[in-house]
Amino acid sequence: MARWEPDAYGRLRDAALALFAEQGFEKTTVAQITERAGLHRRTFFHHFADKREVVFTAQGDSEELIATEIRAQPDSLDPLHAAIAGLKVAAGTIYEQYREGAINLGRIIAASPELQERELAKRGALAGVIADALRDRGTADPAATVSAWTAVAVFFAARNQWNQAGNRQPLVQLIETTLEEFLSATTYPSAAAGRRRLTVPAGE
Repeated sequence: MARWEPDAYGRLRDAALALFAEQGFEKTTVAQITERAGLHRRTFFHHFADKREVVFTAQGDSEELIATEIRAQPDSLDPLHAAIAGLKVAAGTIYEQYREGAINLGRIIAASPELQERELAKRGALAGVIADALRDRGTADPAATVSAWTAVAVFFAARNQWNQAGNRQPLVQLIETTLEEFLSATTYPSAAAGRRRLTVPAGE
């Protein structure tokens, strides 16, 4: 076999996701993936640490981009919107590359407890990257940590809509809508109005 293997990364990922869908993540081996892709086992490990990383490759590729974009936001922007700005850049570039297989990917994760556990760990890692970037632009804790986790929650809520069958909205648009709905439901004026309704006027 020639040493130069065109689009090895894409071939391995396509082969892995197809096998995960056909027979399940747990039952699929690296040997089966490389055989389906027509590549060597060592080529697989050149691109992926293990077969779980095939599923989460978009997030791994996006973390540096997200952090860079957050640090580049103007000082006048609050930390939550700065974090969302970084996530939107990744959503509009890296994640949209995988749009075609997003529905299949969602099903693969939902069917595997191991992948669900790994996804939770990945969410924590992403929140850590975002919080560090917010601290770099001057946001102190706990605001940096809370903003980071809130942004991650918004992102994954939007992503879970994005990878549903029949969805035609871009991920960036879904992130914006989810954030707007969250802020609308949690704004202080609504809480203040509720407190006013419960206040008994003096003298009554």
